[in-house]
Amino acid sequence: MRKQSELSIFLAESDDSILECYPVISELRPHLKEEEFLQRIRKQQSQGFRLAFVRDHSSGSIVCVAGFRTGLNLAWGRFLYVDDLVTTSSARSTGCGQAMIAWLRNLAISEGCDQFHLDSGLQRKDAHRFYEREGLAITSYHFATPLK
Repeated sequence: MRKQSELSIFLAESDDSILECYPVISELRPHLKEEEFLQRIRKQQSQGFRLAFVRDHSSGSIVCVAGFRTGLNLAWGRFLYVDDLVTTSSARSTGCGQAMIAWLRNLAISEGCDQFHLDSGLQRKDAHRFYEREGLAITSYHFATPLK
């Protein structure tokens, strides 16, 4: 377990910091092409999306990335929704994901959110155990169908 003092969480706002997040996010989203990543993030940012990352001071590397947005709907009121959350395979179970979840929750509270949400693929059993340890509950099924 890393000490919280060894980790810092930042918003990826510059092109360089966004691109530095790509190797981590590609562990969760391997279909994304690196040459399209920055443009896609910038387009999503124009719709309220934000990208945050955990930097490990001892290695200098980014070890966890979260893509998220806030919104308002009838079901949840004001909410923070996590679209993407991934810790590098080499940094799992070291406190990085726990630090990111805590940071996101605190941000949601400071931005007046009523709820905190994320979806997780059915196959991600280890992630589900982690989310439950962090106090998140499985509350619904998510249905989808490809259109292309």
